[in-house]
Amino acid sequence: MILDHLKGLYTHPKEEWHNIDDRHDSIVGSLGHIFLVALIPAICSYFANAHIGWDLGVGDKLFLTNESAIFMSIATYFGLIGGVFGLAYLIFWMAKTFDSTPTYTQSFELAVYTATPLFMVGFGALYPVIWVMMLVGLVGLTYSVYLLYTGVPIMMHIPEEKGFIYASSVVTAGLVLLVALMAGSVIIWSFGFGPAYV
Repeated sequence: MILDHLKGLYTHPKEEWHNIDDRHDSIVGSLGHIFLVALIPAICSYFANAHIGWDLGVGDKLFLTNESAIFMSIATYFGLIGGVFGLAYLIFWMAKTFDSTPTYTQSFELAVYTATPLFMVGFGALYPVIWVMMLVGLVGLTYSVYLLYTGVPIMMHIPEEKGFIYASSVVTAGLVLLVALMAGSVIIWSFGFGPAYV
């Protein structure tokens, strides 16, 4: 089942990381999970942008044209999936520094399940008030970081002390990756692919 670990990661994360480590899913299972969960922010942001409108706290709600909302949602979907692949590669690449020898599948599983709470934040877009989204986003980010710190020692088979430094390195690299994705978005927008408002 594609989402069989989801409940466990929210109710008993350490035990669920051990379950994931014991029965490593195939790369296809992890891909299925991320392809499905990445639909949440893409679809919810489409409805928020095109049909509900964003309340910024001042003035009227902001709406995108239907075509622009679809384009932004598709770009969001592929950007999120690309970000998970990038994070998995960073986890895999840094492993040797911390005396770990994971397979790429293990690194990908760690990235996929760590990113899941951030993708679940997409449900918050169905109530598109900027301060609500910031609060929900902060909660999702916090839980993703918590999952990373608890999952690294288990999935990479290293002591917790070394896992803390490894996870901190991954968080730092992940933030750099996030900034790169944001900069890429700005560059793409500058070529005329930016949002079109109603």
